[in-house]
Order: sequence, then structure tokens, then C-alpha cells
Amino acid sequence: MDFFTHKNGELFAEDCKISQIASNVGTPFYCYSQKTIERHFRIFDDVFAGIAHTTCYAMKANPNPAIMKVLAKLGAGADIVSGGELEVAIKAGINPNKIVYSGVGKTKAEIKLALEHNILQLNIESEAELDSINEVAGELNCKARIAFRVNPDVDAQTHEKISTGKKENKFGIEWQEAVSLYHKASKMNYVDVTGIDVHIGSQLLKLEPFAEAFQKVRELVLELKQIGINIKNIDLGGGLGIHYQDGEKTPELYDYAQVIKRAIGDLGCNVILEPGRVIMGNAGILVTKVIYTKKTATKNFVIIDAAMNDLIRPALYSAFHKISLVKSPDANKPKQKCDIVGPVCESSDCFVKDYDFYDCDNDELLYISSAGAYGSAMSSTYNSRPLVPEILASGSDYSIIRRRPNYEEMHLLEEVPEWL
Repeated sequence: MDFFTHKNGELFAEDCKISQIASNVGTPFYCYSQKTIERHFRIFDDVFAGIAHTTCYAMKANPNPAIMKVLAKLGAGADIVSGGELEVAIKAGINPNKIVYSGVGKTKAEIKLALEHNILQLNIESEAELDSINEVAGELNCKARIAFRVNPDVDAQTHEKISTGKKENKFGIEWQEAVSLYHKASKMNYVDVTGIDVHIGSQLLKLEPFAEAFQKVRELVLELKQIGINIKNIDLGGGLGIHYQDGEKTPELYDYAQVIKRAIGDLGCNVILEPGRVIMGNAGILVTKVIYTKKTATKNFVIIDAAMNDLIRPALYSAFHKISLVKSPDANKPKQKCDIVGPVCESSDCFVKDYDFYDCDNDELLYISSAGAYGSAMSSTYNSRPLVPEILASGSDYSIIRRRPNYEEMHLLEEVPEWL
């Protein structure tokens, strides 16, 4: 459930009229509902009541500081993948003891920053990274709490670009190497082995891959215990899918929790969970307007002012996002097959093809659903287009939590050499 609803023929974010926000800030813009974020987090966290757990929001889904502040007030932790995300999390008030650091390419500077903040856990993805962490921790004369991210070679049955748990993927250590690396780490002077980590992909619509991976984790935890290595934290990653289109079936949270409880609920470990999309995906929309309509002998095009640089998922993953009118259409408003496209000079700048959609007028407002996760977070200034505003709605109030830069501000970091 989200808090984007039509009232009297107009789309609202909670009690904020979308057309009024568009009039004030211009289009395109992202709009998030604070009540939806809060509801999604609470429902996710509550379903794991009864087992020790830490819910660490996956910041890569949407790291806006205001979003992080909302989640910090709810008691969320953070799953980070960069030093920049760490800084945002700390400034937002996330407890360092609820921060886990994932990713295959942590630099020594980032490792040092994480150790200085005394975060909960560094998830290691290679033997070389283990050596670097031990070295940096030695220089700081501290012990680094670590887990190994293991690659279970499980097919997540999702898009190939967001599958992370197969042996050909860059993530994690090979299953066969796990025990030997745990043994090596347990003998190091500046490493404290605390956990095990697994994450097999994103936007999973079936529970079977989770069950297969989590059963492997269980077996490894028991094997490690036999050689004297006791695991405290079991990090099961995230990846649970959400609805992007009508009729799409997604797993129930309760059933997902039961898969976890059956696999590792009796091991006496703290379970770390890393939801991202499931918290933010349907908590945000991208509002845009029609620039032109264009009819050719073979196609009808609706050209909007949002583009692939604002929301890259359709171009990058062939992902579907439902597109709708901000103002409820008249019952007699005609429809036609069309491609809804942006103004960027790429044929890939297309949000949907052969879409059964209403005839549109110039300047008509549309909104793209399920854009709260991996939307603004992956946006760019391609074609020298400014980053779009982000709006947070709360009741009848809204705030601009990222403003649109002007052209001068966009180029502040650029320099022309003196010889030119």
C-alpha cells in the first residue's frame, strides 16, 4: 500500500496535490511519500519479530539525506557500499553499530573511515580485501569486525544485470574457499570474525532461490562451528521484489520471513536484513509533462520532459514502469498505442513501447510509478541536463529535499585550462 491516491480527479501524495507541486517546482521531479516509507519499513521490520535481527536499509536504492533521516528515526540501520554513503548515514543519525559495509572494491581510505566510525561489520568479498582490512586495522591498532560474503552459485531467476549469486558474477568468495578463508581470518591479529553474508540478486519474484541460498548458509555456519569459529551475525542481504505492473505476483513478506526462520532461526545468531527496493520502490513517483506528441506512418510518440538520465531503469534493464495521468481522464478520452519517450538523443531513451495510452495534450502531466528506488540514485547529467528535484510529502506539507541546479551550478566543478 502507498499514499499516492486520486481525490476529486487529481493525484495526491498524501494530502499534497501533485499538480500544485508541479506548478511550484517545475517538471520533471521525484516525489516521495513519508508515510509510505514509514509504513513499508515498519511492516518489513515487524514481520521478523521473535528473532534477533537488524534491519539495514540498502542505501544504494535511494541515499537522499532526508530519506535517511526518516529511516534513522525509525531505528533503521544501513547497508552501505561507499564511503560517501557512510558519511550520509552517520550525518542522518544512523547508529554505527547498525551499519554494514558491502561491495567488492572498498579502498583503504574507505576501510579506514569505516573502522574509525566503528561500524558493525565489513562484508569481505576477496582474500585480497581481507589482507587490506587487516593491514588498515593494524595501522589503527583496532580489530575489524568482518564477515565473508559467500557466493552460493544460486540462480536468482532475475535480470542478468542484477543477479549477484552465480559463480560467474563478481560478488563474494567461492563457496569452496570459504572455510579456508575463515580459518585464515581467525588467525589474524586485527580481524574479528563475526559473520557470514550472502546476497544473490535484486527484484526476486520467487522464494525458492532464497531458500536454496539460505540453506547453504546454514550448512556453512554449522561447519564453521565444528572447527571453533562461531558466527554471531548472519547477513542475508535483500533482493525481495515489488510490484511494477498490474498482475505481477510478488512474494508475501510473511512467507519470506518464514523461509528465513526455517533456515537459520534456530542457530542463535543475529539476522541482518538489507531491504532497499521493498522500502522505497513504491514510495516514490517521477512526475513529468508532455512536450509534444508525434505521429508517423508507423508509430505514435508521446515525448515527455523526463528522460533516461532521470530514470535509467527502462534503458538499462528493459524494466517496466507504469505510466498514468495526473488528472483522472474523462471516461470518453480516446486511447492509442504509443511509445512514451524522452528528449535525450538516444534511441534507448524510451520508457515504454506500444503502450495503450490516452491521447495527450501538450503540457499534460503524467507520472511514472514505482520510481522511489534506483531512480534519482542512478540519475546523471547526461546531455548536460540538470538533476531533477526530489520532493518529500508529509501530510499536507512538502519540502524540496534536492533542488534543481541551474546551469552555472552544474559546471562549478569544471575548469578550462589556462592555455585555452
